[in-house]
Amino acid sequence: MDDWVYDNISTAESALSKGLCDHCLGRLFGKLGTGMTNDQRGALIRKALAEKGISSDIPKVCGLCDNVFDTLDMFAEACAEAISTVSSENFLIGSRVDPEIAAKEKALWEELGTENAEPLKTELNREIGKLVFPMINRSVEFKNPQVVACIDTRFADVTLDIAPIFIYGRYNKLSREIPQTIWPCRVCKGKGCPRCKGIGRMYFTSVQEIIGDIAIKMSGGKEHFLHGMGREDIDALMLGTGRPFVLEISDPVKRDIDLEELEKEANLSELAKFNSLRFTTRDAVQMTKDLAPTKTYKVRVKANGKVNKERVNEVARTFRNICIDQRTPARVEHRRADLVRKREILWVEADWIDDETFDLTMETESGTYVKEFVSGDNGRSAPSFSEVLGTQCRVEMLDVLAINDHEVIR
Repeated sequence: MDDWVYDNISTAESALSKGLCDHCLGRLFGKLGTGMTNDQRGALIRKALAEKGISSDIPKVCGLCDNVFDTLDMFAEACAEAISTVSSENFLIGSRVDPEIAAKEKALWEELGTENAEPLKTELNREIGKLVFPMINRSVEFKNPQVVACIDTRFADVTLDIAPIFIYGRYNKLSREIPQTIWPCRVCKGKGCPRCKGIGRMYFTSVQEIIGDIAIKMSGGKEHFLHGMGREDIDALMLGTGRPFVLEISDPVKRDIDLEELEKEANLSELAKFNSLRFTTRDAVQMTKDLAPTKTYKVRVKANGKVNKERVNEVARTFRNICIDQRTPARVEHRRADLVRKREILWVEADWIDDETFDLTMETESGTYVKEFVSGDNGRSAPSFSEVLGTQCRVEMLDVLAINDHEVIR
């Protein structure tokens, strides 16, 4: 018999008065003795006590767990049945025990002064998991489980915690009348009112809804969320290879959805297009939000009076690797902190159209307010194109030509 058993005889004898089953007795020493279960530890301890003439009969009802381990099969069947309602490659078992039992266990540890005990929940999770595994033929995953079945041992009720699906892709926004994500109505906060014509949103649809609603139907999920690498204004187009995003689908019943079919159906829309869809991980959400690549824009500019073609080109050339100060624009100061941000204009090229109209193509640091760089925003953005040109200008149309991220998300 292992030395650890005899080394802990006095502690085991003190625990006998609590009327413990083999599981609960062995769990007091759960961190000792490898290659065995807690009930096997408990049996070894009883044998050692008997050798010393100490009576240690197994009680009919355990004074700690109330014989909860007699119902492991029932718990396992309930968990397996619940997990089988959703698709996943792996699973994990969790449990909730009676608070009174948890309190008794904690008090017992303190009374005995044991440092090698294992919690009841840990043993339950492990032993139920062993029984569930052959029932559903899915692997156990401790770090990133796709579904966790949590059983309340008081009622044998099972709740599922299903990991979201994360889908990386790129989108083009081809309408100047829809936002990137859902905008709840400012008046009714999503409930529906005359202002929003009962839909609960400021706009009739969004890039998020165009693809997210289809993904919900395909996966049986509950909600969708779109995490973009920045966002463009509602009245701006997103062209080129598109803006990177991660679509999150919560509580999916089906995980392995057909991304080619999702892309095909979403691209039936004339308002947005999608490409490069692939499954990714939760980590990609934060990476997408944190990355701040430069962006390439094209803007149609209207001057307040006639402008000279050569002068426009000359001013454009002056903005090469130039740092500008941008105070929070007046148009967004109601929802963003009033700060002065330094942003870099990498280059600007001009294409003269007529005496009052020209296009500017430019690459800027992420977070640059392009409209305000052009107009100056009444001095809140400086130096501005209008200031250097000497003529007040405004942006009539804005297109995002490229997000220069070089596909860093995997």
